[in-house]
Amino acid sequence: MGLKSNLHNLKEKYKGTKMAPAFNALHTFLYLPNETTHNGTHIKAADDLKRTMNTVIMALVPCLIFGMFNAGYQHFAAIGSPVEFLSWDAFYIGLIKVLPLVIVSYGVGLAIEFIFAVIKGHEVEEGYLVTGMLVPLIVPVDIPLWMLAVAVIFGVVIGKEVFGGTGMNILNPALTIRAFLFFAYPTWMSGDKVWVHGAVERAQEIAGGANVDAISGETILGSLAQGHEAGYSIADMFYGFIPGSVGETSTLLILLGGLFLIFAKIGSWRIMLSSVLGALVMGLIFNGVVDAGWITESSKFYGLMSTEFWHHLLIGGFAFGTVFMATDPVTASQTNKGKWIYGFLVGFISILIRVFNPAYPEGVMLAILLMNVFAPTIDHYVVQGNVKKRKKRLKVKTA
Repeated sequence: MGLKSNLHNLKEKYKGTKMAPAFNALHTFLYLPNETTHNGTHIKAADDLKRTMNTVIMALVPCLIFGMFNAGYQHFAAIGSPVEFLSWDAFYIGLIKVLPLVIVSYGVGLAIEFIFAVIKGHEVEEGYLVTGMLVPLIVPVDIPLWMLAVAVIFGVVIGKEVFGGTGMNILNPALTIRAFLFFAYPTWMSGDKVWVHGAVERAQEIAGGANVDAISGETILGSLAQGHEAGYSIADMFYGFIPGSVGETSTLLILLGGLFLIFAKIGSWRIMLSSVLGALVMGLIFNGVVDAGWITESSKFYGLMSTEFWHHLLIGGFAFGTVFMATDPVTASQTNKGKWIYGFLVGFISILIRVFNPAYPEGVMLAILLMNVFAPTIDHYVVQGNVKKRKKRLKVKTA
């Protein structure tokens, strides 16, 4: 009672001042929002935006913890001193590499949110709670922290605040941040030197200090795009014992997180399922092209084209993007039919870009951002189609 009383007194002190939004954000973090409905006809429920965001974070935490273990595991494998996956040594390396990414993501992002709330005089919005967790999970483990900070500033300001804040943005903020990193610092978002901590140093040591790439730190997509073998078993791909972004490697944990979001009625199963179908269709088309002999092994596209169609679901960031980003309720389609169309095109275009862009063989980011732009158009035509159907029914009844 003493703590709540002191917080109430502080609330009254800051009430009406410019710092009120910043204080209210801290005050309501563990308590009820400032504004709740009391009168009139409303649907009463225990959830609100904050609890919805926290539910998504709960689904992401297993991916974060696994990513820490995997970062350390891949590090020791790269330097030639393999350790057990679930070991303190592996977790410690992952912790000291991943935790700073989380701190910078939340620290910089929330600082921007607070600044805009104070300047505009509105409440601090909870939308960045999920974005702040997503960002560290979709970037390479060795990316410089200053680059991440610059990208977060760009993503929050340009991708969200200029549109009016949470609920008004047309692009997924986390993917906007990754897109900025990709176009501004491409060498840190492609290739193989940042995916595994210590891989390059080990390769240079073995080569006597020569400037060589660390093949042991290359992602599966990078290997296939260059015509090499994947080098990992299906089990490794599914469980996540492979190089890649921090939280995108374990298809198993992503699948469990997706089921949790569907159970909590936060993630759209229509978008998830249709994205998978779209990816499988595009993968089958490419496999058919290879089987028909229309493309030879000498082609730079052969490696990813010849990849078994369903393997595309296990490699790269496809599963993570489909479950946690394509289903963003703000930037995705809102109508049920629109969700099927939107999701199918996300999966279809993801594999299309993945195969035909060997310089950056990961298409899910660009596919989702592209469909974010077209989601309102899809919903518009779905709604107009429903209106026309109802008008036709009305004419038949009145005839």
